[in-house]
Amino acid sequence: MLTLLLGLTLGQGLSAAERARVRVGATTFHVELARTLDERRRGLMFRQHLSAGQGMLFVQEPDRAEFWMKNTLIPLDLLYFDDAGVLLEIVAGVPPCRQPACPTYPSQSTAIRYILELNAGEAARRAIRVGDPLVLERP
Repeated sequence: MLTLLLGLTLGQGLSAAERARVRVGATTFHVELARTLDERRRGLMFRQHLSAGQGMLFVQEPDRAEFWMKNTLIPLDLLYFDDAGVLLEIVAGVPPCRQPACPTYPSQSTAIRYILELNAGEAARRAIRVGDPLVLERP
């Protein structure tokens, strides 16, 4: 159901500046959508603040996901979901990187379809666990 809902919503030309609501476990987040290659590359770079309860949802074809924090000023949690919207991995507390060479944070799975970036520590504060579903809520 998640794939169908996200596919229909994302197929209507939303940009990263547009928002959606997603629920992970019992928590709802207001997210910006990053679907295109340019939107995914830019991500949250150069942002100085991310409000509580907000994040960015990256959507890609199912594959390995690999993130880096180059020019990202906010420490983040990375949540990796499969095509069915099941949370497979959490990379908690990824630090910002202002150096020329930054480490990457690859997923272990090669079937990642959705990646949710949240403020560092948010997944633990909200008791989000591997296996939790990602559900798109209508605005």
